[in-house]
Amino acid sequence: MNAPSIAAPVTGAVGRFLSGVGLLLRGLGLYARSPGLMLLGAVPALISGALFVAAFATLVYVVDDLAALVTPFADDWSTTARSLVRVIAGLAFLGLGGLLAVVTFTAVTLVIGDPFYEKISERVEERFGGAPGAVDVPFWSSLRRSVADSLKLVGLSVLLGVPLFAAGFIPVLGQTVVPVIGAAVGGWLLAVELVGAPFHRRGMRLPERRAILKADRPTALGFGVAVFVCFLIPLGAVLVMPAAVAGATLLARRSLGQPIQQP
Repeated sequence: MNAPSIAAPVTGAVGRFLSGVGLLLRGLGLYARSPGLMLLGAVPALISGALFVAAFATLVYVVDDLAALVTPFADDWSTTARSLVRVIAGLAFLGLGGLLAVVTFTAVTLVIGDPFYEKISERVEERFGGAPGAVDVPFWSSLRRSVADSLKLVGLSVLLGVPLFAAGFIPVLGQTVVPVIGAAVGGWLLAVELVGAPFHRRGMRLPERRAILKADRPTALGFGVAVFVCFLIPLGAVLVMPAAVAGATLLARRSLGQPIQQP
């Protein structure tokens, strides 16, 4: 039997970013070829998806009122100027809502489906030689860690989302550059969130996985941004979430220098 090989390093920030995108595509392939994984991952994603679709629909319904609430200074402006500033405010609210929805959807879904996604991650690890240095973590302990780490990441997303929301009021830049920055921020947070299971399996907490992913930030960003974009597509989060867990397991293994090619 040939020894398992570690994927050849990809050089250049763009190349590594694209290799991160490729990890999500590989996760989709693993997921699509494994009916058992599809069944395991569908239920928690559907539950969270229904909750977040309802929440975002509510935001869309009230966004005009929210835009008017934060722009009282425009009440005496001309109709055109008032409408323009409130459209910008509405887009900023929707952008902030989208960012928070994507990050919190992942956190909530991982908590709801912790045993399901843990099993998906374990099966992916088994395909590529297992998890060296794995520790036996009791279910409730694992769940508490997952919830604590998720709350920290959600809090960070709120702190980062507020200035992005404010920047959304800047004409042109707020509708072009700011969404790109939002996707990068959201992608990074998603990558850190999704690799939780394989890092917990090795006894590593949030600070350690964040530091390890920073060592190859372009790859982590490529993976995370690809997931972020998929999650923005209607029903994309529900369909892609289990595949994202599979891809995140590959990302964790790659970041730790472990094989991501089958023996």
